[in-house]
Amino acid sequence: MDGAWWPYSRDAAVELPRLIAAVDRLLDRVTLRIGVYGDAWRNIPRRVPARGRQVRVGWFRHTDPRVLTLVFASGEPVVLLVIPAETAAGAAEATLKRIVQDAAGLTIDAILTLAQPPAGRAPRATADDPARWENEGGAVTGQAQPHRPHGRQP
Repeated sequence: MDGAWWPYSRDAAVELPRLIAAVDRLLDRVTLRIGVYGDAWRNIPRRVPARGRQVRVGWFRHTDPRVLTLVFASGEPVVLLVIPAETAAGAAEATLKRIVQDAAGLTIDAILTLAQPPAGRAPRATADDPARWENEGGAVTGQAQPHRPHGRQP
């Protein structure tokens, strides 16, 4: 597991371009392909726009539905844990922190146990909320600060 991502929705056509833009910028790489679990997303395009190019999207039914894989022009692929969009803010943030601290030795199930929604979920930022992460496809709660895919940088 190289990091985690907390999208706003399961609409791949909306969320994937933001993720690709953020990862390209943060890792200074060019994403060529992205692989997702087909049943975990709706509206999956064959390609998504990204900085003057089109990134191929592959959807599979024989992969872990909780992860997605980014394939670059050079270097090894990056595997991200996808925190479900409906996850409560506190649980999602705890999961992101766990990934940042190093999830080595933890299974995906162990990491996602942190993301179980508690009985009273905190509301997420809405599309009109100024704290919304408009360029990178994630969620910011509390203070307006950028939310980035977390994890070990290659």
